[in-house]
Parts: sequence; structure tokens; C-alpha cells
Amino acid sequence: MKTLYLFLIFILTSILSIAQTTVNGIVTDTKNNPIAGANVYIEGTYDGGSTDDKGAFSFTTSSENVQSLVISFLSFETYTLTLDVSKMKDLNIRLKDDVNALDSVILTAGSFAAGDNSKASVLKPLDIVTTAGAAGDFIAAFQTLPGTSTVGEDGRLFVRGGDANETNIYIDNLRVFQPFSPTANNLPTRGRFSSFLFRGMNFSTGGYAAEYGNALSSVLLLNTIHEPEEKTDLQFINVGLGAGHTKKWNKSSLSINSFYLNLKPYQNIVHQRVDWIKPYESLSGESVYRYHFNKGTLKVYGGLSYSNFKLNQEDINVPEGIYFGLKNRNLYINSSYQGDLSHDWQIHAGASYANDDSSIEIVETDVKDQVHDAHLKVKLKKRFSNRFKFSLGAEHFINSFHEIATDPSFDVFKTDYQNNSSAAFAEANIFFSKDLALQTGLRATHNYLLEETHLSPRLALAYKIAPKSQLSLAYGDFYQTPNSQVLKYDTALSSEKATHYILNYLYQKDRRTFRAEIYYKDYNNLIKYNTEQPEFNSLYNNTGEGYATGLDLYWRDNKTFKNFEYWASYSYLDTQRNYRNYPQKATPNFASKHNASFVGKYFVSDWKSLLGFSYNIASGRPYTNPNTTAFQGAKTKAYHSLNLNWAYLISQQKIVYVSVSNVLGTKNIFNYQYANSPNTQGVFNRRAIEPAADRFFIVGFFWTISDNKKDNQLDNL
Repeated sequence: MKTLYLFLIFILTSILSIAQTTVNGIVTDTKNNPIAGANVYIEGTYDGGSTDDKGAFSFTTSSENVQSLVISFLSFETYTLTLDVSKMKDLNIRLKDDVNALDSVILTAGSFAAGDNSKASVLKPLDIVTTAGAAGDFIAAFQTLPGTSTVGEDGRLFVRGGDANETNIYIDNLRVFQPFSPTANNLPTRGRFSSFLFRGMNFSTGGYAAEYGNALSSVLLLNTIHEPEEKTDLQFINVGLGAGHTKKWNKSSLSINSFYLNLKPYQNIVHQRVDWIKPYESLSGESVYRYHFNKGTLKVYGGLSYSNFKLNQEDINVPEGIYFGLKNRNLYINSSYQGDLSHDWQIHAGASYANDDSSIEIVETDVKDQVHDAHLKVKLKKRFSNRFKFSLGAEHFINSFHEIATDPSFDVFKTDYQNNSSAAFAEANIFFSKDLALQTGLRATHNYLLEETHLSPRLALAYKIAPKSQLSLAYGDFYQTPNSQVLKYDTALSSEKATHYILNYLYQKDRRTFRAEIYYKDYNNLIKYNTEQPEFNSLYNNTGEGYATGLDLYWRDNKTFKNFEYWASYSYLDTQRNYRNYPQKATPNFASKHNASFVGKYFVSDWKSLLGFSYNIASGRPYTNPNTTAFQGAKTKAYHSLNLNWAYLISQQKIVYVSVSNVLGTKNIFNYQYANSPNTQGVFNRRAIEPAADRFFIVGFFWTISDNKKDNQLDNL
């Protein structure tokens, strides 16, 4: 009997030893360095182990035939080997870097991302509206970033030697056609949109993707909030009243916001340099509806605004002033869908429509403008692997312009045009490793009015030179059709062109960011005309040219000082162009050679207060003094503005807010207007173009009502 037991044990041991197979090998990275602690296992089983300090692994398995061996480790791509188990011996496994790791290279040349989900974020959503001096306008907050020029009498974005018409704005990747409120000459405008509806923004100062076109200098991308909180917001400000409400259901939500602005009470108290007949007044409303499907999200954004004002504009050649009145109605609708398709494809499709109606009175001339714009777009994206992503799309733009001008001297003058264009684009992102990435794209555009087709190549390259720093390069050709003030008189023109070359250095560590960027922008085919302003009898051509080159520096520190964060930016700009009615190449009046900003925010817990300040500096801007022979040969004095704000939390959901722009009351001068004729001494008299007031005050009370009793409007101030 004992012999029988020994025989059975021997047979069983032999069977088990035959059923068990040893799997072994070594795991290294692409440079043959051993990877310790990698997880190695047979897929669908509990058989496996970890690598030792030398990258070696060894374990036994009862699995047979063809199986999948999985090797994974943090910051490396997971590797799968499908092979007969009997051949899984003395393996040499080489893992590739995971290009999606937090420390991987990112394409940043020319781009400032704003959003908590961006690895290259330089502004948080909170920053967009808490910047002192911005007065709640997200455009003004972006003017504290390098690459922009301070043009206080305009209010729009002037980027790297380009005028404000060279920047396009998008909401959820769909074009916004009239993003700014209408205004008069030398009175700054504001963005039409409420910042609290947006969760993130990306400001590209050049070299942007092939997806975007018809902009010579930059694009600003605004993304609406994906999943809002249910609450009610009330705003009581010395210049107006506002209210907003968000309602949520199971799969959908609706946010509504409205604001009434009336500057008359404020201007009755604070002296203005403007002779107002009817101070600026506006009523605006916005809404965002969201619906979440199983594999996608639909968003519908709508905005409607009314504004009007009347004034007597000072003019050195007209002692009694020039009467100017404006009424404007603007409608903007935007609908977009983003979702997943089969085989790992994603789709983003949408359409936007805008109707802008303006009635303008200039002395005895009445002008009525009617503009209809539309943008239709579809984009497909596929992630073939962690290392290769591809997108392609097509879009169509419709622009219809109608103007009727009446005046006793010429009775009625009508002009209209239809400016439509179509474009197709494709782009590939290739990650050779987590240290090297390439983005290349091509955009093809056909304009039906100008009867021309353009191909625009785009290229960006990023290389990680150290664990916390990298270099990026960007290149691209960009085209833009002439603006409506030219096209309404002459459509036999070509698109203007700019070519961008950008080199970027980025360092990020421990909530600190440093960026340095040099660039060169070459302008060609710029519009020229032979009169002071575009007129129906002007002669137009595309012989203009120019350049812009410079250096942008940015530093942000959110760590060094407790409860205090700050950023500093500096821009050097050298630009000249021969365009419009310029007799020769010269620096435009809107371009300052030096621009700098310093922004700080400090939260004082004991005071329940958020204190903020900003200091903006710009060197003098060129202008032409007819008492000399030099064109654009004189310069204004430097621009200085110190701005302060204070948000005090009465309770978690009640805030008192105070903001003062240009606290020191610095006398800033933007330009000069000279008389058309010299005086009796042969001298051309002049008047300074200055702000409407040296200081601007905002005092407000903000009240949030929500079920959790914690939400407030700090991110809207």
C-alpha cells in the first residue's frame, strides 16, 4: 500500500510539473535602462509578478497555448505580447514612454491656455475676471498677457503688431462675428459676453492650428461650461443690474443671464471729458442649453443685446463738435454637438449665426448697416494610438453686408456684397516620444467673392530639454479677407497675408511658470488706399507690406508667498508697415515698443477679503506731427495705470466688491488730433486724445442663492 501511495504522489507531481511553465525576461526602457517595479502578468489570470532592480521577472503559469503577456508601469505605454506560453522565456521587453503622462512634452508655441485641465495653463478661469483694472471684461484680463499692446481708446485685442481686426474670437469652436459692443471713435469698447458662462479660454498669439483661418494675428477660443451648478446669481452695480439662473435636470441644464447697463447716473457724478447727449445704455441677455446623450453633448448658446448712445464728439476742426448717435441690436446663436462615433472616431459639428443691425447718425448723415453672418463646421478626430492622432474637417462661412447712407449732399448711397468662403483642413499630432512631438497641418480656403484659393501650411514642433522645461517651434501661413469698410467700396482685391515664425521656451515646476518667446511675422498683400479713410472714390490695391518681430516674457508664481499669487509679463515689439494711406513704411500708432504688466492677488482670511492690484506700463506710441517733416516721427508720453480691487465676503454667498482703475489719476494721452490748416503763425494746433475720465470706479453687491449654501461669485469679479 505504501508503494502505491508513493507511486500516486510521483505521478501527480510529474503532472503538475508538466502543467507549470516558467515565464521570464527583462524589462527596459528605450535606452536599455532597467525598469524596476513593472507589473507583468498573463491577461485573464492571476499568474504574474514584478520586475526587480535589474528589470528581471520570473513566474510560473498553468496557462497553455497562445496567451497575452501584459507589462505595465507608470509613465510608460502598456505593452502586450501575444505568444505561445512555451516560448515566453528569456524575453527582452522594451517599454516606450507614455506620451500622455503629465511630464510629457506639450505644444505651446504661440498659445496661452486658460483652464484647470490644461497642462500649459497660465491663467485659471478665476483669473479672467478677478484682474484689477479689467472691470469684469475678459478681454481686458487678456491684455495683461505678453504679446498684447495697450490701446486704451479702443479696448480690443492688438496682438504682436497686428490691429484689432486681425484677431478672431470663437465660442465652442464656432466663429463669433461681432464680439464687441459698438462705440464711437476714441471710446473703448467691451466684450459682449459674460465671463461666468465660460469654463476655459485659449489665447493664441500666433502659429495656431489649421482648424482656424481668416485671421492674420491671433485667435481667442472660449469654451462654455460643460456641467454647471444649479444656482441663482444677483448683481447690483453702480453702473447696472444683472441676474443669472441655472436649472439642472437629469440629462440637461439651462443657464440664463441678463444685464442692464446705464452710465448716466455714474457720469452725473464722475466728470467726463465727453459731451454726452445720451450716455451709453444697453440691455443684454444670454443663455446656454446643454443636453447629454449617451455618447455626446449638445450645446445651444444664444445672445441678444440692445445698445444706444448720443454725444457731441470734440473735433479741433469743428468748434461746435460733431454730433454722433448710434443704436445697435445684435443677435448671436451658436449650436454645437460633440460626441463619439464607432471605431474610436469623434465628431464635433455645429453652426453659428449672427445678425447685427446698426443705425448711425453723423451730423446730417444717416447710415443703416445690416450684416448677416453664418458659420457651418464639421470636424472628425481619431486617436489611432497614444502616438498618432489625426483630425480633418470642413467649414463654410456666409457674410452678407448691406448699407444705406442718406445725406442732403448726395441723397442716397447704397452698397452691399456677399462674401462667402469654404475651407477644408487636416492635422496630425505625432508623438515620437514623451520628449518630442510634432503637429503638422494644411488648410485650403476658397473665397467666392475674391475668386481666389489659398493653401496654408501649419507646423509646430516641441522638444523636452529637461524634466521641467521644453522648447517649441511654430510656423504657418495665414490669410484674411479685407474688412467691410474696404469691401463695401471695392471687391476686386485679394486677401492679406501674414507668415509666422515662433520659438518658445517653457518652464513649469511647483506652481511656477516661466515662458519666453521670440517671433517674426511677415506681412504681404496689405490693403492700401489714397485717401485719409476708405471712401467710395478711393483707389485701392494690395501693395502694402510690413513686419513685426519681438520678445515676450511671462512669469507666474502661485507658491512662494502664502495666499498670494502674481504674474508679470513683458513684451518688446519692433514693427513697421506700409498700408492704408501711409506714404512709407512706419510703426502704426497702436504699437508700443515696450509693454509690461504686473498682477497680484492676495486672500486675507481674517478679513474674508480678496485684494488685487495690477500695474500696466507701455512706452509712448508714434504719431505724425505736421509741424515737422517726419511721418510717424513723434511719440506720446509713456502710459501708466495702477488699478486696485477688493472683494469682501459678508457671508459665503454675499460679496461687496470695489474696483478703481488708474488709482493715481495718471494723465494718459493716446494720440493727438491736429488742425487741417495752420494758424496765423504757420503752426498746426492740436488737441490730446485722452480717456473719457482719468479714473473709473465700480462698486457692487453680488448675491448667490444655491442649495449647498457654498457657491459665490468670486470667479465672476
